[in-house]
Amino acid sequence: MPLLEIADLQVSFKSGRRQEVRAVDGVSLAVASGESVGLVGESGCGKSTLGNTILRLVPACSGQIRFENQDVLALGCGDLFRYRRRAQMIFQDPYGSLNPRLTIGAAIEECLAVHRLGNRLERRERVRHLLETVGLESDYAARYPHEFSGGQRQRVGIARALALDPVFIVADEPVSALDVSVQAQILNLLKDLQLSRNLAYLFIAHDLSVVRYMCSRVLVMYFGRIVEAADAAELFAHPAHPYTRTLLAAVPDIERGLRAARARSAVAQGEVPSVSTAVEGCSFHPRCPYAEEICREQTPKDHEVSPGHTSRCHFAGTIRLHRGMISQ
Repeated sequence: MPLLEIADLQVSFKSGRRQEVRAVDGVSLAVASGESVGLVGESGCGKSTLGNTILRLVPACSGQIRFENQDVLALGCGDLFRYRRRAQMIFQDPYGSLNPRLTIGAAIEECLAVHRLGNRLERRERVRHLLETVGLESDYAARYPHEFSGGQRQRVGIARALALDPVFIVADEPVSALDVSVQAQILNLLKDLQLSRNLAYLFIAHDLSVVRYMCSRVLVMYFGRIVEAADAAELFAHPAHPYTRTLLAAVPDIERGLRAARARSAVAQGEVPSVSTAVEGCSFHPRCPYAEEICREQTPKDHEVSPGHTSRCHFAGTIRLHRGMISQ
């Protein structure tokens, strides 16, 4: 049984007096214990909203979220309190997620105090151990967030997420605000922590190269929906949705050379439309260079391209050949 299982999740917001904005539209996914699942897509596609909804930071409109065989959306205050010891989040902006008026030691200890774990001396010892676990000196506990670099602040955020010994972490673009060299250090830290603690990650990102390094399985999200899902190796080798090809073409790859340049010339144009925009048929068809009449009229269903590989495209399974699309 999966550690986390989501079925047909819907999340909507009110925009103005009458208009409803559907940020997450019928998403289903599963994450096993110790597994790292990547969730990728352009900004505005609903990735962060989905992550926040899993942790009950944003209310769901319908659907189901089950964690360790519990219905998360039905949890009362006490059970929700216990659920949040098991499921935590690493935020994108490490500085914005820390209180500038608290030392980092106090920020981490606060989690332990809220959950009534240990006495003051035990909590402070726990903070020192957590800082050392993420590669920081234990005496840094007395410093304030502004005294650290971006990479060090993200290590503090990771330490705080680990404070309650969770088994599942939503990592919401945890390296996107960092320099490339620092990104590698943080990614290696997250990998090491996953192995040593058997952590499961839902790793949210827009950078496919990062997801390729971190995740064994990848979900591609567009306009609030999962449009493709596959093992990482399969998805990178045989993308079956035009939007996935768009994301792949944006990843620098010297080895692909001219072939990559030709592929980029055939990918989507424009940006993700506002979720308040009504789109009939396939949500990607306004940007898809291979759209046909059926794409404008009918919403595609998930099609199994190969075992474990699904694509929400009318031409799934033949997309690499459809209308001359360049095969990678």
